[in-house]
Amino acid sequence: MPQDDPICGLCGRPIPPTVPQSLHHLVPKLKGGKGGPVVLLHHICHREIHATLTEVELARDFATLEALRQHPRLARFIAWIRKRPPAFRSRVPGGHRKR
Repeated sequence: MPQDDPICGLCGRPIPPTVPQSLHHLVPKLKGGKGGPVVLLHHICHREIHATLTEVELARDFATLEALRQHPRLARFIAWIRKRPPAFRSRVPGGHRKR
C-alpha cells in the first residue's frame, strides 16, 4: 500500500520525498522553544517564515500555524505557492532576517 506524502503545515500541499523539508519550531529554540511543538514544512515555506519574521516576533505573536497564515506577507506567499506543484523549488528573495 503506497504511503501518502506528508502535508506541509503552512501551505497545505503534499511534500514529495524528493523535495527538501524541514521542521519549524513554533516557538524558536532561542526563545524557549527547544523541545516544544514542531511542524513539518516544505523548505521553501520554512525559509519564507524566517525571511519574514524575527525570532522575537515568532515567539511573541506568531507561535501558531493560524497566526502565521494570517500574517499579510505569509498569506500572499501561501496564495502564490498553492498555485505551484508540490515539488516546486525556488530561492526565497530577501534573505534571512536578523535575530
